Formats: sequence, C-alpha cells, structure tokens
Amino acid sequence: MVDVIVAAPADAPAIPIHPLAPRDWPAFAEGASPTARAAAAVASFAGKAGELVLVPTPEGAVERVLFGLGETAPSAMAPSAMVWRGLSARLAAGDYQIVFPGRSTATPSAGAGDIALAWALGTYRFDRYKQERGGPPPRLVAPPGVDLARVYALAAACALARDMVNTPANDMGPLQIETIARELAQAHGASLSVVVGDDLIGAGYPAVHAVGRAAAPARAPRMIELTWGEAGRPKVAVVGKGVVFDTGGLDIKPSAGMRLMKKDMGGAAHALALGRMIMALNLPVRLSVLVPAVENAISGDAMRPGDVLASRKGLSIEVGNTDAEGRLILADALTRAGELEPDLTIDLATLTGAARVALGPQVIPFYTADDTLADALAEASRAVEDPLWRMPLWEGYAASLDSDVADLKNDPDAWAQAGSVTAALFLQRFAPKSAPESASGKGAWAHFDIFAWNPRARPGWPAGAEVQAIRAILAVLEARYA
Repeated sequence: MVDVIVAAPADAPAIPIHPLAPRDWPAFAEGASPTARAAAAVASFAGKAGELVLVPTPEGAVERVLFGLGETAPSAMAPSAMVWRGLSARLAAGDYQIVFPGRSTATPSAGAGDIALAWALGTYRFDRYKQERGGPPPRLVAPPGVDLARVYALAAACALARDMVNTPANDMGPLQIETIARELAQAHGASLSVVVGDDLIGAGYPAVHAVGRAAAPARAPRMIELTWGEAGRPKVAVVGKGVVFDTGGLDIKPSAGMRLMKKDMGGAAHALALGRMIMALNLPVRLSVLVPAVENAISGDAMRPGDVLASRKGLSIEVGNTDAEGRLILADALTRAGELEPDLTIDLATLTGAARVALGPQVIPFYTADDTLADALAEASRAVEDPLWRMPLWEGYAASLDSDVADLKNDPDAWAQAGSVTAALFLQRFAPKSAPESASGKGAWAHFDIFAWNPRARPGWPAGAEVQAIRAILAVLEARYA
C-alpha cells in the first residue's frame, strides 16, 4: 500500500496527468500536441466528470493522461480529492505526476496530502485468495507539500481495516482479531489485556460471554483492551463491535442475510484502524481501544430468546431476539469505557440494517447528544469527504425498549420502527455520560452505525470492504487534541 506514493520517479520521467474541467479544455486543447488532440477527439473528451484519455507515444506507450473533472469541480486547481481515488484504479502500472493547466509542476501544497491519500485508497486490492494476482499498482509522484509519513499511516490503517473485513470468518476469528491488536500494541509501544472464555464472567463481561459462548473453543469470546499514550493526557476511548460471524443465533438468519456476515466485525476493524492512525500520528491523547470479539454461533449452549442476561453495568437485559447481539457485547464494552472516565468515547459497529434503509450504504449515520461534537463531525465529514449524517436520539422511542421482566430488552417494540435509532438508544443506556456542566463536549459519546462494505463496484471503490467514518473522526481528534 505505502509504495503507491513516491517522492520521485524511480527510473524514468513520470507520466503527466492533466486534470481538466470543461471550461479548461478549449484553452488546453489549443496548445496541445496533434496527437493529444486526436486522441481526445476519438474519445469525445470535453472535460466531463470521469472522462479519461491516454495519449500515446509513437511507440504505443502512454505519453500523458487527460482526466475530466466535470462542471461541479470548484476549479481545476482544487478538485474533489476523491476524484483521484477513482483515477488511480483505472491506470496501468507506472509513475504519474499531476500537472494542472498552465503549470509545469505538480499540484500546489493545498490539499496535496488528501490527493495522495485518495490515490492510495483507489489502488487497494484484496487478492489474498487468488492464484493469479494483478500487476503492480500505478504510483503517484507526491505533489509538493505532501507529508509522506502521514499518508503512509492513514493508507496503511485503511488497508488494514479493509483486509480484516474482506477476510472470511474461517481466517478471521476472535483469536485473529486479538493477534492483530497484539501486533499493533507491540509496534506502537501500547499495552494489551485480553480476557477469554469463561473468565469473562468473573472479569465482569457477562453479556460478551453470553453472546459468544456457543462458539467452538478455538473461537472462544474475548474482551480485548489496548492502552496507549502518556498518563495525564486527555482520554479517548474507541469501541468496536467484533462479531466475526453472525448466524443470527437461534433466531437464525436466512441464507441471503447470512452471506455477508463475515463483515460483522467491521466495527472492530475500524476501531483498530483508527487506533493505529492515532498511534502512528502520535496524537497527544491517552487511548483505549476496546474490542469485544465473539462469534454468534448456534449450539446447545447458545443464548435463547427470552433469556435474561446480566451486564457489566448491572442492568438486566431480556433477549427478545438473538440476532440483535451486537448491542449486547457493546453494552459491556461501553460500560468499561465509562469506567475509564474518558474525555471522548467513540463506538463503531455494523449494527443495523435499518441504517441502510435510512441512508443507504455510502452515508453513515451517527448519534450523539453533544451538539458541539456533532457540529465538528459534520464539518470534518465535508472537509475530508467521508460522508456522515447526524441522526436523532429520539427519546419518544425509548419506551420501545421497556421489558416486562428485565430492565430493558434488546429488540424494540415494532411500533417504534426506527431500528437504527432504537439501537442507539439502547447503547446510550450504557455509554459514558457527559458532565452536565460541560460546554466543551468533555465526556461526550458518539455512535456510528457503519456498513463497512461497497455493494457496487466502481473505479476506486471495488465491491467488498470499505472504510467509513474514521477519517472524519480522526480530523475531529486532531482539531481537538493536536
């Protein structure tokens, strides 16, 4: 991943890429070579969004690239950074350099890091299980002003999350998630504690144990806690749902609903990737990454509909549906996060199909009671092109979680309908509470109902795992703590 951005061409001049909006094309064409004009004419190139022309040399190699930005680009000097994600996926191996109209050098420093990161994201491939693998990806000569170390850190973290989500459950169980967390801890000087199997009960994680106890012994449930950073720094807790495979439990999913459930550990993958970003960039925080890792399997020891579970917080939970298991393990993990008295708590989870009904696969709903945090997340989402949308913690639906036999239940009454909202309301019962007098967001909590998947392949966004929300979250953390 990191070798797709280079400081200089390896052994030959880089192929120039000319990004052009429709208003730029006539002037550029006037000064272009006959070969470039002819190639553009054959392709009917006019600078429309996504248009691509490979101008050949007399020998048939690529001499330069013309790339259309479209009418909506703010200007040829400041296009959407994610444009480059779609472009890098369409180019053959080689070294490339972006040259804007009227300039003989690459892009200015403004936004250069975003362009480089987008390029790297677009070159991602998952071919671990393929006998025939693709050739080397195209490489971008870093524009002036790029912090290569930062681009490497973010690109590698995003690749880690996508690799974890793409890996099938037979190779990505609770132990493998623990191993990845352990490797991250060793690489960055963090500490790691893990509680496994029946020890979860004595350690105070009864809900995690109940969800994962039906799995085979080699895939026993566990609570993973990574801690990094100097004491005395602001505490940030990141919680990730780690259901390595979700059968639905005794309330078994149909085959179509179970097909993609290897990705139900997407929250854990995102939490570890965000933690890796924070540690690699050395943000001045005291970080805790909390990952309950389980398999929601079916056996004689599986939890049953109607069971009443204990939780770390002391609240009893009636299991109305064994397929609403993610919120159960998050309940214990969020309670643990609150015990750390964090300045900020983030949880990431592939929690509900209702979130996709509301916003589809590309826009991620988030929930928080803190307006300051919500505004910061919305601004960061726009700035780094990581789509988020705030949803309400609507108290009118809280009664749908009332249970006749326990403190609350994990499946809301049907009248509430808003499945993503009611799931967030359930988590809110266990999440750390903001200090009432705090206007700065101290003690705030935010929940992200991610999808972690691209259901439709397009250049730069291959079908399969996708990283969502954490680039925007990182931007908020940097603004708040750096």
